[in-house]
Amino acid sequence: MKIIAASIEALAWFENDKPHPLRFKLNGKEFKIEQVIHGAEEKLAGNRMLIFRCQSEINGELRPYEIKYELNTCKWFLWRM
Repeated sequence: MKIIAASIEALAWFENDKPHPLRFKLNGKEFKIEQVIHGAEEKLAGNRMLIFRCQSEINGELRPYEIKYELNTCKWFLWRM
């Protein structure tokens, strides 16, 4: 997987202050998150972030990727693809 680190718009629902991502937009295209495989928390440069390893159907094939949610700023990033 290649590091992308692009800011994205994401749609998620929250349960007990923990987000559950459903879809995201990148460059005007909307992608549905088919499955969240793994979720974890990490600190990157002192910022707490939630990492979600997901997969979606992109161009007819299931592709894995990682999205991150920065807890302090409430921003979403497509991290690896």
